[in-house]
Order: sequence, then structure tokens, then C-alpha cells
Amino acid sequence: MQIADLTTPAFYADPYPTYEVLRSAGPIISLAPGAWATGHYSIVDSILRDRRMGRSYRSGIQARYKRSEDPIFNSFGRMMLFMDPPNHTRLRQLLMKAFNARQQAWFQQLAQTIADKLIDSFPESGTVDIMRDFAVPLPLEVICTLLDVPISDTAVFNEAVQAIVQNLEVGRMRDEKIDAANWGVTTLENYFKPILAERRKKPGDDLISLLLLAEESGDRLTEEEILANIILLFFAGHETTTNMIGNALIALHRHPDQLAKVKADTSMLRSAIAECLRYDASVQVAVRTALEDVQVEGTFIAKGDMIFLFAGAANRDAKKFDNPNELIINRSAQDSTKLLTFGGGIHHCLGVRLALVELEVALGTLFHRLPEMQILNMENLRWHQRNALRGVESLIVKW
Repeated sequence: MQIADLTTPAFYADPYPTYEVLRSAGPIISLAPGAWATGHYSIVDSILRDRRMGRSYRSGIQARYKRSEDPIFNSFGRMMLFMDPPNHTRLRQLLMKAFNARQQAWFQQLAQTIADKLIDSFPESGTVDIMRDFAVPLPLEVICTLLDVPISDTAVFNEAVQAIVQNLEVGRMRDEKIDAANWGVTTLENYFKPILAERRKKPGDDLISLLLLAEESGDRLTEEEILANIILLFFAGHETTTNMIGNALIALHRHPDQLAKVKADTSMLRSAIAECLRYDASVQVAVRTALEDVQVEGTFIAKGDMIFLFAGAANRDAKKFDNPNELIINRSAQDSTKLLTFGGGIHHCLGVRLALVELEVALGTLFHRLPEMQILNMENLRWHQRNALRGVESLIVKW
């Protein structure tokens, strides 16, 4: 298997047959010199927790692109998600102080208010693009509220994020993609710099103010770190949730018996969401770099080599899940805790609480307010041409 196999129209439309090939090819397979891949649950889970495997982000970028000082690479290098200890430990502690200041009930109420407002604005014709008119604006407006920035600016944020997320892809970005990602980062940095200056003078209870005030043993975040992690919040907290709303709706409508169950018994909503996160997650792959020479399942991985951990494949590993290619919303609670969708180890997603609240509110509200909703373009879905973040461009529904 080669990286090119992960960049075909067939893969974008349905990666799971390719994942079957990936798992059957062996525990760890070579994609290219210095690049490895696995789709086995036990190996992905183990590597996510292995301190010999880390990010080593800047050295990896230098090796991959022979350049590391572009705005996109500088910004990612300051994000908690792409750091190793001790820098990761320091940054996560400071970010947690700010992020945990909000309680789950507040997140729930905020998401519910936005979800109802969006549905109230749907046209009387009874037909909308649920991605454009609901799944995209819902998490974006939540983030804007958290940051206390105008919701009217969401179009700017969305366009910038679309350019930035290309840096997460398995394949190497072409120069024009790097230029676009640089533009996305610079646009967001220039937008937020004056806001940071304003909040320093007059802090509030918004997340930007809390990030500026967060302190641990006399240590505080730098302006560059705050800007980088605000950008992280946009693509990790918006793009992933947006796509997961769409993926969950598609999965459930392709399994009408399971959809009927969750509509008939709303207490099953959480387990249905967990199953959708297993069955077709928006986040398909994580990357780790060997921080030293290691042996993984008998394969020698040299220091500096990259390993692509396909969580989307691991979540359908028959050695871990019974009938993995079936959507079964009442799987055991134990199965629900096995998901690798939110990562693992020290990089387990900091925003998982908010993501689950948004998904529960989004799907629950749609099922309650639009109980007869049907997807019209199910046979003609246009999937984003990406292998790291999976989702559709549009989802036309009627009710």
C-alpha cells in the first residue's frame, strides 16, 4: 500500500474497504520511506499511550517539506496537540484552567439555544442543506460565543479553517495548499491580535480573557501560544463536530431500523452517538513520530519515522468489535469506552466534553423538531477530498 491509495475518489467516498486491506497486510506496513501505517486497534491504542512515540512536529515538518518557518508550520508548532512533554504538559495545564471554567450545563444551554435558533430560520419550503444551514454554523457559533467575537464573522473563520485543515492530511501538501494554509493562519492571527490587546485592558469571562489570565506556578501563556491555540480550537472544535453531525445523520439514515430506535427512545441518543463515532468518525487518523528507535510488533521503527494511526480502521477492527461493519446503537457501554476517535494517552481530546454536548443537542433537536426529515442526496453524496477529516460537502434534507 502507498500514500496514493489514500487519496483516490473511491477512498474519499468509502475508506473502509481500503482499511480492510491495510489490516490484512500486516500489523505495521510501510507507506513510504520513513512512513508507516497501522489500522489494528490494539496497536493504535498502544502507540497512542507509548511515551516513546510523540509529535516531534518541527523536525517532522523539516524532513517532509525542507521548510518549517511558514506561518502554518509555526502556528501548529505552538499548538498543544502537536507538542511533546514537558512543553505539552505545561500548555495543557494552562489551557485546562481556562477551558474547564465553563460547566457542562452552560455548554448544553448555549448549544440548545443556537440549535433552536438555526432551525427557526429554516425556510417554509421544508428543504435545506443541513450542513450549510445547521451543522456548520452550530459549532462555529458556540466557539464565537466562547470567545466573545461577532457571530457575523463566522464566514471568515470557516474559510480560513478550510484552508488550514489541509495540513492534517496524510499526503504532502502541494505548494499552493501551503500558501492557502499560510493565508488561513495569517487571517486568523491578524483578526485576533487586536482582540487580545483589548481583552488585556478589559478582561471579561470569555475564553480569550481566561487564556490571558490563566496561570500555573507563575507561568502564563504567550501571545503566540494563545493565538495558535485559538486556531486549534477552530479546526478541532468546529470542523470535527460539523462533519460528525453529517456523518451521524448519514449513518443513521442508512440504517433506518437503528434510526427508528433512537427516535422512539431518546435515552438511546448517547449510545447512538458513541456508535456513530465508532462507525464513521470525522477524525480518521492520528500521527506519531518515533522519539527513539523502537520495535513495534516485530517491525523496526527508526527514530524520526512517522506512523499514521488510522483510528477509523481501528474502530472497525473485528478483533475488538463484534460485527464491526454494522451500526448497532445499543452496543454495550464497555464497547462505547473503547473508541479511539478522541485519541488517547496524553493527547486525549481536551474538548471531548463540549463535542459530545454539541452532538447530543444537534441530533436530539433535529429528531425532535424535524421527525420526518429525509436525506434527498443520499445516493449522490460529495465527500470532502480529504483522508484525515471525513465529511460531506452538503446534505440536502426535507421534512
